[in-house]
Amino acid sequence: MHPAPSVIFFSVFSGLGFGLLVWLGLGVPAVTGGSAFAFFAIAYLLAVGGLISSTFHLGHPERALKAFTQWRSSWLSREAWCAVAALVLMGFYGLGLVFFDARWTLLGILGALFSMATVFTTSMIYAQLKTVPRWHMPLTPLNFLSLSVAGGALLAGQVQGAILLIAIAGGIQIATWLIGDKRLAQSGSDMASATQLGGIGSVRAFEPPHTGTNYLLREFVHVIGRKHATKLRIIALVLMAALPVLLLLLPFNHFLAALAVLAHVAGVLAARWLFFAQAEHVVGLYYGKR
Repeated sequence: MHPAPSVIFFSVFSGLGFGLLVWLGLGVPAVTGGSAFAFFAIAYLLAVGGLISSTFHLGHPERALKAFTQWRSSWLSREAWCAVAALVLMGFYGLGLVFFDARWTLLGILGALFSMATVFTTSMIYAQLKTVPRWHMPLTPLNFLSLSVAGGALLAGQVQGAILLIAIAGGIQIATWLIGDKRLAQSGSDMASATQLGGIGSVRAFEPPHTGTNYLLREFVHVIGRKHATKLRIIALVLMAALPVLLLLLPFNHFLAALAVLAHVAGVLAARWLFFAQAEHVVGLYYGKR
């Protein structure tokens, strides 16, 4: 699919923000007062900023509120409800920590659960799509959740936990790429099934269906060369996992910690760009692009 920047920023930054809220909701780090305010401010800037950026990809942003009406059938609607619930619950939880030096544990746990649910529902928007075999597998939500929790641990200053979780997230990312590469072939979709002409013989593209571009080609068919994809995967993995883990293993100082955060975010952005660029929507078969 065409990798829209607004969607990439949304999925990465909101994931980091809600990941940090998960840790804060569980009482990690155990902060109150001004320190708590700083952590919650970072979490809300990332989470809310990511959610706002997603509206720029809508054809009619003014209709975004309608997303709340389809929660029975739409993962997008469920995501919206979970996000609101998480932000409200964690808002009250944060007020207790910042202004009353009070830790309302149940509220924090509920907020953490809804924060995790928000990331999960975001991932299911993509994982539910049978038309994109690379996304349509259990590793997609695992990929989103692992990166969210790992990034949250990094932002929460949990060095030992972040090292382990970032390494796990890196392993899941590798598995997602390797297994995802085979998903289109394993789906059984090809030119014959795309055109429904397989019953009369071998099917091949004689001419493109259109002399120019169209909406489907712009939105759902993005081809990236294997050579370039491999380079980007290596860069993403080094920035997302290898470099942050190496920096966190060194004697701690705030500069190295900040560098680890920046490297991790840059790596996740690169990986998420590839997530969309290599989506391989089956409509590409009809145009002879797969």
